[in-house]
Amino acid sequence: MRAPFLLLALAMAWVLCPVAVADVSNPPGDALPGQSLFRRGVLLSGEPVQAHRENRSSVSGVEVACVNCHRRSGLGTVEGRIVVPPVDASTLFHPATRNPPHGGGEAREADPRNQTAYDDALLARAIRTGVGSDGRTLSALMPRYELDHENMAALLAYLHGLGVAPVPGVEAETLHFATIITSDADPVAARAMLEVLEQFFATRNASYRGDSPPLQSARRIHFRVLRQWRLHVWRLTGPSSTWERQLEAHLEAEPVYAVISGIGRTTWDPVHRFCEHQSIPCLLPNVDLPTVAEKDFYPIYFSQGVLLEARMLVYRIGAAAGRPRIVQVYRTHDIGAAAAAALREAAPPDMAVEDRALPETAGIEQLAAAARVAAGDTLVLWLRPDDLASLPGRAPDQAVYLSGLMGGLDEAPLPAAWRNESDLTYPVELPDKRRARMNYPLGWFAIHKIPVVAERIQTDTYIACTVLAEALGTMRDDFVRDYLVERIESMVSTRLLNGYYPRLSLAPGQRFASKGGYFVHAFEKDGKSMVVADGPWTVPWGLPSPR
Repeated sequence: MRAPFLLLALAMAWVLCPVAVADVSNPPGDALPGQSLFRRGVLLSGEPVQAHRENRSSVSGVEVACVNCHRRSGLGTVEGRIVVPPVDASTLFHPATRNPPHGGGEAREADPRNQTAYDDALLARAIRTGVGSDGRTLSALMPRYELDHENMAALLAYLHGLGVAPVPGVEAETLHFATIITSDADPVAARAMLEVLEQFFATRNASYRGDSPPLQSARRIHFRVLRQWRLHVWRLTGPSSTWERQLEAHLEAEPVYAVISGIGRTTWDPVHRFCEHQSIPCLLPNVDLPTVAEKDFYPIYFSQGVLLEARMLVYRIGAAAGRPRIVQVYRTHDIGAAAAAALREAAPPDMAVEDRALPETAGIEQLAAAARVAAGDTLVLWLRPDDLASLPGRAPDQAVYLSGLMGGLDEAPLPAAWRNESDLTYPVELPDKRRARMNYPLGWFAIHKIPVVAERIQTDTYIACTVLAEALGTMRDDFVRDYLVERIESMVSTRLLNGYYPRLSLAPGQRFASKGGYFVHAFEKDGKSMVVADGPWTVPWGLPSPR
């Protein structure tokens, strides 16, 4: 007889991925009772939980944290033929013969294999002995936990509260989203992003037909509530030190379900902290200096931006014979400063790195002096297009690398004398290879009469919206914020349309969907800027991520 899969093997963390993925970012003292056990396999005392499998082999701690299989939301997942069912309150404590209330009053079908609802005694028995609510033995993959009364009570209390609270920003007929524009964002790019967002939301809402019945199941056909999407634009003003307070005020006035896209220039840290603290998904913003904190859960980015470029450079230059000295030039007020710091951090001990920081007021002469290097040096320029266009007429004879993201990628305005001597980091797909996949977003822009003035930003914004729409379409009205993040983790790698990126992929514990890039030469042909790859797609494995 096939055993039921309720509370399926937390040991499946080993089956599904080689490294345990439990959340280790919150110390036990900061967690709700039972949360540290569910997410990190840690008892109330701070000691690792002990468990054993059906064959009596011992396992403990993070290896058997519930989150590894049932996920942070408790709504489970599917991996190949293995189905990890939900363990949220509406599934565990309601019989499968009816649709239990869930998530702000919606109805959701319970797992059909769970024929008998659990109470606290039955669930405690299942967790300790592997016997289900109907008396059958659970899967051998399910560990048997050694929990005393106090820890079991804490875990049960946590499961009783899992998924029952109303979700802010979710109404009977409307889902509320925000996009965030920082005070230092480029106004042209910000406007271009907003045009895409507003049109996507308008197109999405055009199919809305008013109120519809809640999610129900009849003969395995699911009917989903169709909600309007409403966009709130949160514009931040003043210095970044005030942004979190402004965001808290916006959220209090306009509760939202998630943050979609957004745009910043010199820092995104306050927005990242706000989203993580408030438990709000922050999905694929247009930023070239994201916050690298992969133990955080809610922010998801396209890539590490200039921090990825820095690691690519160490990977490339470190492979050169003789370990040349790196001289890097950047403006102190711009994201190049963080990129330069990331390069220094990733560089091996025997690689010399010299920084030449230019103040915001530095002129052409100071820029030219900073760009002079000695024989055998490698010059790295973390500069914007205006500075690149102002480089002195004669390029150094040494190797020169430029940040493609800061310099404008294909449109980097390099003086002719510098083009033959310079490589650009290029953490997106090559123009010839991405041309076919760009037909769809560019065609969508044309149909909706959206002028293309910031192609990468507009395309990334469009991709962010489609990722959101596809993820919501698989959620069956389980509008739990954690579940939205989990659905995006699961489905983003299956997409065919990725815009500027050759491939996007995420997994639990990953927050950057594109992991590599090219090195390219830039040149002009028939008056147009062109690039050609200097080697294959590079993923800088084995180098430390910026802290």
